[in-house]
Amino acid sequence: MSDDGLIVLRTVRQILAGNGPVFNVGERVEANTSTLWTAVLVLVGWIPGVSLEWIAVIVGLVFSAGGLFLALDGARRLAGPAASTFVFPAGALVVLALPPFRDFATSGLETGLISLWLGGTWWLLVRRAIGRPFGPVWSAAVVIGMGPLVRPDLALFSLVAMAGLLVLTWRGWRHALVPVAAAAVLPVSYQVFRMGYYGLITPNTALVKEASEALWDSGWTYFGDFTDPYLLWIPVAACLLAGFALMWRRSVNHRVVVLVAVPLVGAVLLAAYVVRVGGDFMHGRMLLPATFCLLLPVMTMRVTKLTFVPVVAVAVWAVVAGGWLRTPYAGLEEPIDEQEVIADERAAYVEASGTEYPILARDFRLFVEMTDDAGKQLAARQVPSIHVSAPSTGWVAYPSANGRDVLTYFNIGGPGMLLPLDVWVHDPIGLANPVAAHTTVIAGRRIGHSKFAGANWEIADLATETTETAAARGQYKQDNLDAIRTTLGCPHNREMLDSVRAPLTFERFWENLIHSVGRSRLRYDRNPENAQTCG
Repeated sequence: MSDDGLIVLRTVRQILAGNGPVFNVGERVEANTSTLWTAVLVLVGWIPGVSLEWIAVIVGLVFSAGGLFLALDGARRLAGPAASTFVFPAGALVVLALPPFRDFATSGLETGLISLWLGGTWWLLVRRAIGRPFGPVWSAAVVIGMGPLVRPDLALFSLVAMAGLLVLTWRGWRHALVPVAAAAVLPVSYQVFRMGYYGLITPNTALVKEASEALWDSGWTYFGDFTDPYLLWIPVAACLLAGFALMWRRSVNHRVVVLVAVPLVGAVLLAAYVVRVGGDFMHGRMLLPATFCLLLPVMTMRVTKLTFVPVVAVAVWAVVAGGWLRTPYAGLEEPIDEQEVIADERAAYVEASGTEYPILARDFRLFVEMTDDAGKQLAARQVPSIHVSAPSTGWVAYPSANGRDVLTYFNIGGPGMLLPLDVWVHDPIGLANPVAAHTTVIAGRRIGHSKFAGANWEIADLATETTETAAARGQYKQDNLDAIRTTLGCPHNREMLDSVRAPLTFERFWENLIHSVGRSRLRYDRNPENAQTCG
């Protein structure tokens, strides 16, 4: 279980408690990237006697296995009736041998759902192409259209798969309208909800990561950090060689071309997107979907004289990779590439928890220590406050204007699970903090963590006291707090905060909806001294 997985579960808890799809009660922030993964966990989260953490781990594992099964069956069907000879699960072995796939399958994140959706989409296309469709065309289109709900960047694969479905079922433009409409209904409906409820056109996480920026150098570094340690070019080249060998001197109809082109083009687009946005701070995670796509046509293949050598090469590589190949920093006390700031997430959370298999939020020693200390502070205060702890001052409480206790942590998943749901848990990088999410980035910081608005922003935003009184407590300077309040008092910034904190009436929903594009572009300088003019 990862801290990001626990972020998802905090939102699930809020929904199950009747507070809506939010991270903090009274603040409509979409802190989860995968809408469908959140919905799945809500549907199964009511099971009595089982913790949400275990539910997320088990469902992720089952979905990963289901995705592999559908991908294998699709490749088997693609091979055709001649597949009575021995077949070998080449692509599946490559996937299973990669440590990031195994790690993130049970991380509490949407990796398992992605595998299930990609494998299921491929399986539906194969069955349609070989004349044994599973359900009507519109039902396959609905599944294909779910890509943006699984994760926004998977819209790229949805577009390619939809094009493939239309080619396979083409009977003219008029007949194409039904599957296109079926594919669009769910993502378009949710997009309208997102714009009206959250006031943005993307999840809040996209603002934090500035997903529209091009960071090619960082992206290629991230790409190499994934492919180089595992010598990934060896199995990929072997699988592609075997695939070409199977098609050599065979008549290939347009249906086979479509079934091969869809995953290959989809893989290139997904990988290119990840590289363009600079990759991620989690080793390998963002490139797993592209890898899975690339291997779909060769998840299993016939073993012939032409494919025997590539198949053996994949088998040998899988043994070596699964048992020994790791990143250079995997065994360090702090498993992070300090230069590129990319982390082995599983090893990092094992270190943070002090246990080999951390599942529950309470398994993380660091989170327990932080929240136990915060719990004592909350119990000692009778007035809802913004609680700030610093080595020089200890705990200092600033009465809050929103009637809620507010705590700020860099990692918010664990604390969010351990603290009461009515306590606001914010982070300075903006995942669940709208104030931080709209600040400008700090160049050179860790991908996905390039923003920072600390507790001084919380106090200027939410404290009832004057800045003079707040500054007298010794943690922050008055001129700094004044500059932040001036920034947040600008009409467009005030409206942004109203979009997530004002009561959700029909008028508020409509205002959020029609101004969501401009609000998504809103940024102010993270340095309050540079940001205090209302331009």
